Formats: sequence, C-alpha cells, structure tokens
Amino acid sequence: MKLIEDIKKDIKDTIKDEKLFVAFSGGLDSTVVALLAKDALGKEKTELVNVLWGANVYSKSVEAVLKFAYEADLKINFVDGELEQEKLVSFGPNCNQCTRGIKMAKVKEFALKNIVATGSNQCDSWGKTGIKLMNGLYAPLVNLEKKDINKILDYYGVKIQKIGENLEREGCKLKHLLKLAARNDYHIRAVSIANEVLIDILDCFEFKRTIANVKIIGPLSKNIALINVNPQPDEEIKKIIIEKLSTEKSINEIVWVDRPLKLVITATAGITNNVESRYWVLNGRLAPEFAFDVTAEWKATKNKKLKTFNVIDYSFL
Repeated sequence: MKLIEDIKKDIKDTIKDEKLFVAFSGGLDSTVVALLAKDALGKEKTELVNVLWGANVYSKSVEAVLKFAYEADLKINFVDGELEQEKLVSFGPNCNQCTRGIKMAKVKEFALKNIVATGSNQCDSWGKTGIKLMNGLYAPLVNLEKKDINKILDYYGVKIQKIGENLEREGCKLKHLLKLAARNDYHIRAVSIANEVLIDILDCFEFKRTIANVKIIGPLSKNIALINVNPQPDEEIKKIIIEKLSTEKSINEIVWVDRPLKLVITATAGITNNVESRYWVLNGRLAPEFAFDVTAEWKATKNKKLKTFNVIDYSFL
C-alpha cells in the first residue's frame, strides 16, 4: 500500500539510525504508529512507553497493552503518572493538559533525548496544525483521517481489544469525571468504580456497543452518575448495572440516560464569555460521549479553584 510505504519512508528519514519511543496507549492511533515504526525501523529500534494512571485506567487496558506488546514482539516500558493526573483534575476536567503536560512529558522524560512518536492525526488539535515534528514529538499520522488509519490497521490484520467507549479510545476512566476532584476517596473513587463496573457487566453479557461510560456530575457534595450506553441494552442488563452501582457509597444518585438532556455547567470566565470555548466544551468534549443529544445552560463559576468547567446538574428534555 502506497500510503504505508510513504509513512515508513518518512519514519526512516526522521529517525535515521536512532531509537524511536512510541507513546503507546493501546488505542487505534498509537497501535498503528507502533506497527508502522516496527515495520520501518525493526523491533530493536522501536520501544513502547505506556503511562500508568493507577485505578483511573481500566484493568483491561493494561491487559491489552501487554497483549499487543507480546504479540508484536516489542519491548514495553511503563511509567507512573497517577499522582500528577489526580493533582491536575483537582482543578477541573482537563484532558488536553493531561495528554500534553503529563502523558507526553512522562514519555519524553523516559525516552531521554530520543524522539517520541504519537498517534496525533486530523481528528485532534495537534493534527489540525499540520506540524509533524515539534520539540522532540513526532506525529507520522498527522495528515491522516480515521478512515485512513483504520485502513492501515486492516492491512496489518491486527484487532484492537475493546476498552471503554469505542475502538478509538484508550480507556481513561477519569475523563468521565465532569467536575473538579476535591476528594480522591469520593469524586475519583466514584468515576473509577462506576466505569469499571459498567464495562465488566457489559462484557459479561458480550454486549456490543459504540458508547459505554458513566459520567459523574453534580455539586461537590453530591455525585450523580449518568449512565451512557449506545445502543440501549435490555432492561435486565440495565437493572443489574443499576443494582451494582447502588452499592457504591461514593455514588449518591444513578440516572440512566435514555433521552436528550440539558446539562447545567459552571465554568471560568474564559469559557463562559467565549462562544468558541463553550462550543468546544459542549460539542467537542461532552456531546460525543453521551448516548443522546445534549444542550447546555452556562453559568459563571464562584469557585476560585476551578480552572475549566463543572457539570453541576442535568434535566431531561
């Protein structure tokens, strides 16, 4: 395939005789980068680096990373980012800063002066810039759309284990905490346990889905669990999931999202006063991960610690 040969040439020309470290999450994009790098450079010059997030990552995600490394015959290295991630979300949801400021920083630190490859492409903010190599980070897929990336995966005949929402997600549970984490044993515990339970039960029933997550919202004193599954499972499965989550003391209210809803969101002035920022939070960050359409009611925050946004309430439309 010409596309594959072109990318392999680009990898060889960029890395030359050095070693390439792949920031590897086990998702679609990083898997394709790992396959291309090994093909271009050989397994001796290709290493995987996975950042561990402690209880905030699905257990199946670690299993999938290890399984791929074994089957691809590639060395896998693990670095710890749990404490840094939990400190970050104590100021509110911030996936972009987590990826750039923690995940990539940890991988770069491990790789020393070697180049680190990422799976950035046209579906993320870095990909939109069109910059392939910057500050030691290299994005060989930067000009590709998801359909192209999927074609490359099909070419190699590799199947990605389903983790979290869909095949393009690496399975971070903490992204579903839609408010700041003032207490790890309450806010982070709720989102970690709720999403692990949901995925385990759906997997037990071999239920195929495109979305599966539990969003934790509400004021700081109340954890509301919004369950999103698409397509909707039958009532028996729903009942089991709700019963299991009801035993978790860190969850105060359980809601199954089965129709469109409105979210009440408090945010910093930089978000509430900026149309583009509000649009991105709602349509780029939140809406794709809900089972039904969502709208938002925006309010300025009074919490001086909040640096992003809080989803404090909801109502069905």
